[in-house]
Amino acid sequence: MDATAYAEHVSILQEELVCALGCTEPIAVAYAASLARAALGTLPRHVDVSCSGNIIKNVKSVTVPNSGGMRGIEAAAILGTLGGDESRALEVLEAIEDEHRAVAPELISQGYCSVGLAEGVSNLYVRVVATRDEHEAVACIAERHTNVVELTLDGTDVTVGEVRASKTAEGKVVGDPRANLSLTSIWEFAHSFALEDLDELISRQINTNKAISDEGLRGNWGANIGRTLLKSRSNDITCKARATAAAGSDARMSGCSMPVVICCGSGNQGITCSMPVLEYAHELWASHEDLVRAVVLSDLTAVHVKYYIGELSAFCGAVSASCGAGAGICLLRGGSYEQFEATVVNTLVNVGGIICDGAKPSCAAKISAAVDAAILGCDMALAGSNFMPGDGLVGETPEESIHAMGYVGRVGMQPTDVEILNIMIGKTNVN
Repeated sequence: MDATAYAEHVSILQEELVCALGCTEPIAVAYAASLARAALGTLPRHVDVSCSGNIIKNVKSVTVPNSGGMRGIEAAAILGTLGGDESRALEVLEAIEDEHRAVAPELISQGYCSVGLAEGVSNLYVRVVATRDEHEAVACIAERHTNVVELTLDGTDVTVGEVRASKTAEGKVVGDPRANLSLTSIWEFAHSFALEDLDELISRQINTNKAISDEGLRGNWGANIGRTLLKSRSNDITCKARATAAAGSDARMSGCSMPVVICCGSGNQGITCSMPVLEYAHELWASHEDLVRAVVLSDLTAVHVKYYIGELSAFCGAVSASCGAGAGICLLRGGSYEQFEATVVNTLVNVGGIICDGAKPSCAAKISAAVDAAILGCDMALAGSNFMPGDGLVGETPEESIHAMGYVGRVGMQPTDVEILNIMIGKTNVN
């Protein structure tokens, strides 16, 4: 692998694997609100938030982290405005204190924050307008959770700390190196990178996500999917792999204030990429280096699959993350490159198309199902029993299969996405 490609793979992981507190969609709202307040230079008298349907869908039913149990865009925006630390990006609400939690419900009832649906924008879009007296500050995030595309005060571009507006192209961030990824490059990189270049980053992902997974198994979070799984088959490695991933989501979707290292813009996906691989590494007595290489393979595979679907859609992100988990497990089990490819395809065509109806406790169950499919996909690949070209969306090459499923998620499921949102907000009567 040449130096440029190597550097791109490293930079993708460095950009993807960042800490976030809670579900990244309410956090993106809070982050934009904190940036608008900082640009204004004072506490605004009113905040107006415009969001894409996917942001509304993913914020509606999930607990805003560090909020004391509040839900909704208004809560996320107001907390970000009152006490968010914009310098901490996706950990913006770590700075929230009791005084902010106490006043937020009153401000919500007073209409301090208004929320509207933004149409004709990217699936991930948040625009916050903060006003006071004659001044107006705007912060807009699009495409990715921390990609600020507009940051102004009274119509003039401003910089907040080190944050300034970036330039974007339709659908993708300009110059995105993710466009250059392939299964071949990912496999080569996972086997050849210098351990010291990524050991600290991947170890942080593993340790951080294991901590919230452990909390999910200890506490009473959400629907307790992880705990329920372990009660029945605690000595089954496939069950433990599913349970540890689900448990992290159990806690995270229900407001646990512990951080998560995300992947593909999602904490659930960051957990799914790492926890099943960790469980198999323990089961197989793999070395630390083998574990790190397997998680790198998992993360980059998930990023590659997700790139063609888009950051947010009606296509559940647990599917792309489970493709990564299956890939990492395949590597730990001694799989070849061809078996790695087959694992990804077997997983993708099995559970591809699981719908995303927003962030909420049932995400943990979808993660469990997707990881189960990934383990089956790996078992099939190692046994030489795979889905073949012409089986539904299976293409002549693995990359064709990835592109086809991405097209379905990005384009084919757009009407599904609209109808899911309409049902969730009560615009469509299904009776």
